[in-house]
Amino acid sequence: MILGLFGILLGLTLLMVLAYRGWTILLLAPLAAAIAALFSAEPLLAHWTQTFMGSAAGFLAQFFPLFLLGALFGKLMDDSGSVDAIAEFMTNTLGPQRAILAVVLAGALVTYGGVSLFVAFFVLAPMGIALFRASGIPRRLLPAAIALGTSTFTMSALPGTPAIQNAIPMPFFGTTPFAAPGLGLIAAVVMLGFGLWWLGLRERRARRVGEGFGADPESSSADEVQVRELASTAREFDPAELRSGEHSLDRPSIGLAVLPLALVVGVNLLMTALILPAMDTDFLAEDRWGGTSIAGVGGVWSVATALLVGSIVLIVINRRRLPKLRDSVDAGANASVLPVLSVASLVGFGAVVAALPAFEAVREWVLGVGGGPLVSLAVATNTLAALTGSASGGMTIALQALGPTYMDIATATGLNPELLHRVAVIASGTLDSLPHNGAVVTMLAVCGCSHRQSYLDIVMVAVVGALLALGVVIVLGTVFGSF
Repeated sequence: MILGLFGILLGLTLLMVLAYRGWTILLLAPLAAAIAALFSAEPLLAHWTQTFMGSAAGFLAQFFPLFLLGALFGKLMDDSGSVDAIAEFMTNTLGPQRAILAVVLAGALVTYGGVSLFVAFFVLAPMGIALFRASGIPRRLLPAAIALGTSTFTMSALPGTPAIQNAIPMPFFGTTPFAAPGLGLIAAVVMLGFGLWWLGLRERRARRVGEGFGADPESSSADEVQVRELASTAREFDPAELRSGEHSLDRPSIGLAVLPLALVVGVNLLMTALILPAMDTDFLAEDRWGGTSIAGVGGVWSVATALLVGSIVLIVINRRRLPKLRDSVDAGANASVLPVLSVASLVGFGAVVAALPAFEAVREWVLGVGGGPLVSLAVATNTLAALTGSASGGMTIALQALGPTYMDIATATGLNPELLHRVAVIASGTLDSLPHNGAVVTMLAVCGCSHRQSYLDIVMVAVVGALLALGVVIVLGTVFGSF
């Protein structure tokens, strides 16, 4: 047992260290799984082809449509100039005097509407640099402002967000993208309020000591290959594809730019609340459809349909702004491949670990954490998200190993699965923002900042704020249940 636990920790350590150095997760994950299995004296090839690949393939079957359509939608929004139009509108409306708020709200609007944060980074960074320079705000605060708007409440808290993190718990708990909407809104207010308070405090301190925008940026320590590999495990868009296609210089009006985002949210809500519940889906129980139910697939159907409708409308209203439509579509589709395979590989690693005899001790430790199932679920998801540097990867590993157990607990105790859903999603977006997280590395690179300059502020807005929101949700959920 001790040797098996050592193998699991060694595999996780290898995965974390080498992934941070830019090694591809496609090879690291099966290697780490093989090391864990070796120390447990388990058959290596059987675990690779049966356990690892079986679970990775299952993840692909469930979530590839969301990765594919999400990346496509983000690329079309970028190439059509819609993201630029929204950023420009925020800049003109709020101006340099509210530079931090403009960056945060612009990032929140596009990511809640379905645009990948990696697409948003490369638009928000130039916008933010111009605003911060005009306002005399230190450049070092820009990565935290972008992180607050793109990687916190719109990813994990706002009900209905099409982020892949919000979709992952749905098949495990039979929930929808709008699970526990009241608690999600409260968590979003906590994250946004705390983040804006912190950034405002830092801005005022900088002005008191006469610190301005700053000098030319330091060179980033992360090369392009390293950024790409880290980014692909963090979110659903391969940044290498941003250079493909043709970016329109003719921007749509703000109304046309926002319309596809509004459609994604609106169609998602309609599918979840009205259309799918009214459909006769009893046929899903047949073997030919996998013997499932609408609870198991409805959430994915809702988000996929919303992203598809948004993409079609986006193309129709921006056809002349997409002169190389096929190139843009190809780039969007290609941008989904490396991320989905990378996260699927993390899922395969987690499945191997969960199948090892030594994992029973880990399971008992997690379930034995004081505070009840919500706290133990948060601890498990937090820990794995931190170790993998991936909110989606860490949460999927946790739910793959412990999801059925928590559903049994929910059934036995009357705990609403929607509460489990929201806690798992918020927990995944806390300690994932460690220095080796792909979003953190990419943000720093595109903003021209270093970890030394900006990481403290990223921690405060993306980790501390999220942990506060998680604590509020757990307390309210324990006292009042899901709402």
